[in-house]
Amino acid sequence: AILRNRKIGFVFQNYNLLPKTTAIENVELPLMYNSEIGSAERRERAIAALKSVGLGDRMEHKSNQMSGGQMQRVAIARALVNDPAVILADEATGNLDTRTSFEILVLFQKLHAEGRTIIFVTHNPDISSYSSRNIRLMDGHVIEDSVNGNILSAEKTLAGLPVNEDD
Repeated sequence: AILRNRKIGFVFQNYNLLPKTTAIENVELPLMYNSEIGSAERRERAIAALKSVGLGDRMEHKSNQMSGGQMQRVAIARALVNDPAVILADEATGNLDTRTSFEILVLFQKLHAEGRTIIFVTHNPDISSYSSRNIRLMDGHVIEDSVNGNILSAEKTLAGLPVNEDD
């Protein structure tokens, strides 16, 4: 449990945010299980994580005051707050529109460039073009394991997408 909490960050399709708490309180949650981290450091790390995903202005917002993309970025900040080596993202773009999905992919590509391992589980085969290695499973068995020599830039794709009217 200690290894899981400190070395692996989890991001889920349905965000798994606590509904009656603010973004900053949701991000602080994993740190509460580490008795070596006091409340001041916990708050400081949560603020830094939220800023790193572009939500410095949404820290005091509750889940019902945020869009799906914002809630997913809170979930990513929560996954990052312990500075994990590995991020396991289970259908992290599954509930999002195309533009917001690419905003999340841009973030994951940046995190990977910083040296983090990103394990991105998806049913969308197009996403594989944006990753360095692709492993396909069927009925619990590996049916393909390939290296992508031509990784697409999510940032370039995002730049070519129309801007959402509510942005």
